[in-house]
Amino acid sequence: MAGLPAVTKSVALVIPLLDEEKALPALIEVVRTLDPQPAEIIAVDGGSTDRTRGIVREAGWTLVETAKGRALQINAGVKAAQSSLVCILHADTIPPPDMVQVIRETLEDNRIALASFTPLITGEKTRWFTSAHNFIKTWYAPLLTRPHLFFRGVRLLFGDHAMFFRRADFLVIGGCTPGDAVMEEADLCVKFAELGRIEMVRRVVRTSDRRIAAWGPVKANWIYFKVGMLWAFGLRSRMEKNYPDVR
Repeated sequence: MAGLPAVTKSVALVIPLLDEEKALPALIEVVRTLDPQPAEIIAVDGGSTDRTRGIVREAGWTLVETAKGRALQINAGVKAAQSSLVCILHADTIPPPDMVQVIRETLEDNRIALASFTPLITGEKTRWFTSAHNFIKTWYAPLLTRPHLFFRGVRLLFGDHAMFFRRADFLVIGGCTPGDAVMEEADLCVKFAELGRIEMVRRVVRTSDRRIAAWGPVKANWIYFKVGMLWAFGLRSRMEKNYPDVR
């Protein structure tokens, strides 16, 4: 395994935001404790109407403002980054303290094009069933919906996995499909699979159970499944309608 030159190992966190004033303070505190620190923290706001932008400025993060839409926001954040390695981190996802080092070490393997952490969904309690479903879905979703791609190595990672990649590769594949507000990471996985392996690192990030708390576990898992099927059958216009925001 050949190591990357030191100059290529700087890491940027790109954090897409929309009305996240409740989640941001906890994330800011955790990001301050990361060791080593990321070279850049770029918050990309999609038109928040609460205190999100003010909190970002107070934290000293770089603020980029775009139209609403996570795909647009991710594209803008990656474009604004100067670092060679980029991680997409959601506001309600808490990374481990050595996140930056895990990203560097994983992407030292040039066979890996895209990777992520393993999400554990938590709130007042740990959502073990949904966390397990989230894990196996990375395998069965492409197997059921894109079997020809599955056997070429495609695995589907999702936003709460804290995906990471080389910035240059992201630009080569054209980034996220601009119109996607939901499942933007699915097309990204298909594109990255053309460049190399997709891996889920066995290191946990803790992600909020706010959707499960709002909808209940049965409804939440049904919605996750249904939105995935809408993506699989190309019914993109219906995905966002079936996946409402929860803040």
